[in-house]
Amino acid sequence: MLDINGIQRMLPHRYPFLLVDRIIELEPGQRAVGLKNVTINEPFFQGHYPQNPIMPGVLMVEAMAQVGGIALHGALEQGEGKLPLFAGIDGVRFRRVVRPGDQLRIEVDVLKARRGSGKVHGRVLVEDEVAVEGELLFFFARPEE
Repeated sequence: MLDINGIQRMLPHRYPFLLVDRIIELEPGQRAVGLKNVTINEPFFQGHYPQNPIMPGVLMVEAMAQVGGIALHGALEQGEGKLPLFAGIDGVRFRRVVRPGDQLRIEVDVLKARRGSGKVHGRVLVEDEVAVEGELLFFFARPEE
């Protein structure tokens, strides 16, 4: 398990773009499961949509990517000290609206990790119902690149 401090040691993201509150399962290079508590205080709800607040789908995909970065952390010897950067999205489907008060369970399984790149399958669930799922591609870069 990782609390917010452990997550911040592994990811460069910070408020308001850190979209993972806790990691509840972690098998480095294999799998990670994270939680995100969605509150009305999220800055994106000011404009998406004030009268009918809905979490943007792209931010759910970003949350999957952040958990994917944690799952891939340490999976590649050449990836140590490098940032996992988003390289592509395949087959993402949105299946459920997410609103304030929902808790996201973000499950990511590593499909492959080699030669400075990785591929994961992720899904976001709310109360055991899939909200979004798909495959995400990463490459590893030095922070200054």
